[in-house]
Amino acid sequence: MNIVFNCFLPVIAYLIGSVSTAIFVSKRFFKIDIRDFGSKNAGATNILRVLGPKAALPVFAFDLLKGVVAVLLVRLTDFNHETNPYVSYQILLGICVVAGHIFPIFANFKGGKGVATTAGVILAMHPYAMLMVFGIFGFCLLLSRYVSLSSMIAAVSFPTIVIILFGEIFNEKETLTMKIFSVIVAIMIFFTHRNNIKRLLSGTESKINFQKKQPPGGVKN
Repeated sequence: MNIVFNCFLPVIAYLIGSVSTAIFVSKRFFKIDIRDFGSKNAGATNILRVLGPKAALPVFAFDLLKGVVAVLLVRLTDFNHETNPYVSYQILLGICVVAGHIFPIFANFKGGKGVATTAGVILAMHPYAMLMVFGIFGFCLLLSRYVSLSSMIAAVSFPTIVIILFGEIFNEKETLTMKIFSVIVAIMIFFTHRNNIKRLLSGTESKINFQKKQPPGGVKN
């Protein structure tokens, strides 16, 4: 596969990430821009907080799917499977799709935090580890009802699962690139949640209400 084609796929990944489901759903079905409400974040968590689970579920699912699809573009290349170059290219595609979600060209570069899309990237790269991370996230969310706290705990668990559980205990011979990537993901999630950390420490962070919400402005859903 030629170099030009390999350079073109990350652009496709970025454009995939730039499709903001949260903005589309809020504008098309609720006649609002989700970036004007709640945390002003164009992501599934803010959709859940403002519009409820019925609106949040498809947003989360599509944002997750964006990450999966972008990483699977690697199969169009001629990289050898599960080598460091192969994993490195997966990571490049993952970075591009998450960057598109956070800074979408189709929405004035004002998007979400990229948690669901990052989860999709990891799901495509390491599905078994991601399923464990999902379980940890769900358990923490049920106990705390803080999406931000649950996301950060799940983020810390990812490198632990990859490096220790799969790399040492299960002896799956994880690539060095994958190990480094798992640590970077955890750091990135903490960085994008730095304001949430401040609110958690001050006791002002909002908890998730799983009941149906009345859309802002009395708009019927």
